[in-house]
Amino acid sequence: MTAALRPGGTIGILGGGQLGRMTALAAARLGYRCHVFAPEPDSPGMQVAAAATVAPYDDGPALEAFAAAVDVVTFEFENVPATTLETLAPLVPCRPGVAALRICQDRIAEKGFLEGGAGVPVAPWRPVRSEAELAGAIAALGLPAVLKTTRLGYDGRGQAMLRRPGDAAAAWLRLAPKPLVLEAFVPFAAELSAIAARGTDGRAVVFDPVENRHRDHILDLSFAPARVPPAVAALAQRHALRVAESLDLVGVAALEMFLLPDGSLLANEIAPRPHNSGHWTIDACLAGQFEQHVRAVAGLPLSDPARHHDAVMANLVGPEGLARWDALLSAPGVAPHLYGKVEARPGRKLGHATRLLPLGTLETTTDTEALAGLGGA
Repeated sequence: MTAALRPGGTIGILGGGQLGRMTALAAARLGYRCHVFAPEPDSPGMQVAAAATVAPYDDGPALEAFAAAVDVVTFEFENVPATTLETLAPLVPCRPGVAALRICQDRIAEKGFLEGGAGVPVAPWRPVRSEAELAGAIAALGLPAVLKTTRLGYDGRGQAMLRRPGDAAAAWLRLAPKPLVLEAFVPFAAELSAIAARGTDGRAVVFDPVENRHRDHILDLSFAPARVPPAVAALAQRHALRVAESLDLVGVAALEMFLLPDGSLLANEIAPRPHNSGHWTIDACLAGQFEQHVRAVAGLPLSDPARHHDAVMANLVGPEGLARWDALLSAPGVAPHLYGKVEARPGRKLGHATRLLPLGTLETTTDTEALAGLGGA
């Protein structure tokens, strides 16, 4: 087992968004300093970090100086170039490592890993490198189907629903970069996710799975725990743990899944870092996903992931989300969080709010009751 990072040590974070911000806040609670490396000045993560480097991810001298200033490096989103981690890895421990990052950056590699490496089922799919391959994939999978970029897609970006053969040509021209992947449309009953943490000693823990609901392709609500049969919840947790183990992960990873009407689960995608659907854990668990991530990256023992409350998390997106802020501040049982973003653009995640409910009560609580105090959710 790797020696644990002592209090006062410095964790380097690649990326300065809200996930980096909340990671830095969790690290401070455990006595660590954070140094954020990102191209954008005054990013949310930099606002709460002890140090910051503003530079492109391919700036070799800046990366070398960054490595010399930190004890371990992690990343807050998977679109950091893999070459950045390859530059840093000989100089400083990187957790998770470049192998996990490469798998999760590419949907073709990711789906192959899920089916073959982790043994977790996915929806039928085909790689698409040309219009001819797209026609063949449609013939094999049928319609409707979802055409997606293999890289750089999130929150509904980089994908198109194909409902009829005539949709294919325009979608092929619009989506970039190539290649693409075609996935059979799954008539799911619900969208679930489960978040696992795995330490340097190989020990892993997993939070309760949650049900996620989206609005305009962006996560809107997460219900914790998911109101599903115990066998489904246990299967979701096993899948997440299997992914973490198969990735040889050190850190936190989220597995997004589709729940089918027959109770089976299909994996959708992996996020090898803290995840939006896990923000409820900050307030409803002794150690939330960001603290578990810091513990893993720093070589500390992982904490108990059990929740002490049920919870509903609502994202605050765009100007309409920000308009709810004042009401959230005075809502009983609600923990509001803002991310320090200056501009409230439409579709931009500006914060979130978590409503805490007595443990074990969400299952019998109506949506109207569960969302009380979250204003407009």
